[in-house]
Amino acid sequence: MLSELIIIVIYLSFMHDVIDKRRGKHVFDLVTVGHFAIDYIHLPRTVSSKPTLGGPPTYVSVAAAKLGARVSVISKVGEDFSNNYVKWLKNNKIDLSELKRVEGASTTQFIIKYQKGWKRKMQLKARAPTISTNDLPDSLQARAVHVAPIANELSEELVTKLRKFTRILSLDPQGFVRGFDRRGNVHLKGWKGQSVLAQVDMYKSSLNEIEAVTETNNLQLATRRIGDYGVKIVIVTRGVHGSTLFFDNTLYTIPACASKIVLDPTGAGDAFSGAFLAEYIREKDPLWCACVGSASASFVVEGVGPERFGKREETYARATEIYEKQLKN
Repeated sequence: MLSELIIIVIYLSFMHDVIDKRRGKHVFDLVTVGHFAIDYIHLPRTVSSKPTLGGPPTYVSVAAAKLGARVSVISKVGEDFSNNYVKWLKNNKIDLSELKRVEGASTTQFIIKYQKGWKRKMQLKARAPTISTNDLPDSLQARAVHVAPIANELSEELVTKLRKFTRILSLDPQGFVRGFDRRGNVHLKGWKGQSVLAQVDMYKSSLNEIEAVTETNNLQLATRRIGDYGVKIVIVTRGVHGSTLFFDNTLYTIPACASKIVLDPTGAGDAFSGAFLAEYIREKDPLWCACVGSASASFVVEGVGPERFGKREETYARATEIYEKQLKN
């Protein structure tokens, strides 16, 4: 009887997808909106670096896909975006139907140099064309949409339109708080994003970024200021110090999962977002979701670029260790 019930559930889920496809709808668990990047990562012990696939659409999407989420991206790249990147993304179950390769353009490129203590300096070398509201398919449907600019490639108008496509709108504002000098060197700048924050359900940024957004270095006050806009969940990632989670008017400290080795922290925050959202859309406890995010990030730092992601069972195992400790506190 149980086996028959399982078969019926699987069949109904399959037919739901088939019907939606016949109607011309693209139904996903998670869609990430922002630029892919080609990163040149210089690590403390590395003299030179080769081009590496990066950007939130890479790390967010793969982290979520590893946990079983159906994922897609809305992004623009240039003619220099390798077919090997496309093949790798598809092999990792990333839908690329809304990826646009622009003739005569370059993919967004960063030089990333890490110093002692994993402090980094970034330099923008090229930028892909802006993603506009016209680039959004009218048929788009997603349980969650993650807005993640990296070089001011998105507008507030785009965010407003994305709000209509999903019940969970997530934001990483890093691209909104980045300024660039004449040489492309990246620096933090203020951002008056009240109209965007008022539409967001979940917010995730680094400690430095939330300070730039809220104009305070008091973490508790900063998270509450974001929450005052109506944001349900606020996450602040703090590297080896773990992360801070704010929801239901309560602040939680999530420890970093132990990694076997730390080779490259690039993309760890994005992997956190992807894993968190993959669990959150399944209506899991936000505390558990944050622990899964921490676990996913702990695998990414064990490789260089996006070469290391934990399998679902591995990620859940690491997440369980810190989740159980949180429940005891």
